[in-house]
Amino acid sequence: MDLELSREDELFREEIREWLHANIPKEGPPEYGAAYREYGLAWQRTQNEGGWAGISWPKEYGGCGLGLIRQMIWHEEYARAKAPGASVGFVGLNHGGPTLITCGSEAQKSFFLPRILNGTDVWCQGFSEPNAGSDLAGLQTRAVLDGDQYIVNGSKIWTTMANQADSIFCLVRTDPDAPKHDGISFLLFDLHQPGVTISPIRLISGQSDFCQVFFENAKAEAKNLVGPLNGGWTIAKRLLQHERQMLSGTMPGGANDPMVPKKKSKQKKEAVASPAPRSALAEDARGYLGGDDALAEPVLRDRIAQYELDTLCMGLTLKRAGEEAKAKSGTGAASSMFKLYASELNKRRGELQMAIRGAAALGWEGDGFSPNEIAETRGWLRSKGNSIEGGTSEVQLNVIAKRVLGLPD
Repeated sequence: MDLELSREDELFREEIREWLHANIPKEGPPEYGAAYREYGLAWQRTQNEGGWAGISWPKEYGGCGLGLIRQMIWHEEYARAKAPGASVGFVGLNHGGPTLITCGSEAQKSFFLPRILNGTDVWCQGFSEPNAGSDLAGLQTRAVLDGDQYIVNGSKIWTTMANQADSIFCLVRTDPDAPKHDGISFLLFDLHQPGVTISPIRLISGQSDFCQVFFENAKAEAKNLVGPLNGGWTIAKRLLQHERQMLSGTMPGGANDPMVPKKKSKQKKEAVASPAPRSALAEDARGYLGGDDALAEPVLRDRIAQYELDTLCMGLTLKRAGEEAKAKSGTGAASSMFKLYASELNKRRGELQMAIRGAAALGWEGDGFSPNEIAETRGWLRSKGNSIEGGTSEVQLNVIAKRVLGLPD
């Protein structure tokens, strides 16, 4: 794998860096709610208008159509700049949109994909149910065809951002008599309709970005069935691969864990080598513990160093996998391996952040703590869910054993 960038790629990096510096919102996201949704959509519209939305998406649907190397450059610079996360748009941008690109009809791609990129629609993902989590194929939400519509009844749980969303990618059972993997279909439909009730679930982190969603004779247009009738399980597996790749590459601890550039180059028109980054955690430690002596404490220093080495190895492995996937349709079952390891790295990062902050890590709410300290404490608690979302770590281990290592049942 060639890690050297061309002159054109380095100039492309400088272009990204300058655009992000000029356009990143000056204020961080507001508290979760309506203002949070508008903040996320406004940033998505800014990227779209600037020509930076959908880095890897085909140009005919509003994307940039960039190759792997430039995608990686974008994500590295985005992380270094500490630009806002995809927030309310992440399901459409990272899971649903890529799935439509590979599995949707031309009409579905032409209509839905530009609306995701330009910040018109927010999507959520309706997979898990109260009695169908790790055993997802046991789902019971029913969809019955009635003319040119499906009538949907049932419920979904742990539906991230449902209370902020306009539409849902939903797995439904369309043939109750078929073997459980064979009677599932993949439907798209509107959440702003009678018969849909959304109930937020308050988390230990204080947020309510997970929800339970109830359907009582909700309607879905038959034209918005993705793929063949009763072929939803195959499409669901493709979506989960996108989700696991997203989690492994974009959560802190993944391939794009933010690092701090030493100094921004003053040269504008010449190729410039990327500045060597400093550890973001080490910078944090210096800020809290004082100057260059902050890392003199050997246990903390060793823990940070080991984390940074493991993160570097993870990033290089993902890049190698991306190169190998060029001639394929994706990383396949290996995405479970990446998601599993990135989940553990992210939880380790949260523990390190709390160790660095000391008493400031107790920040939860009220006076005496900065907004960043409160956010980091809640983020540390939220990171515990990484080993559940996108498929539990136990499920990932089973996938790795069977489909990556080829071990017998």
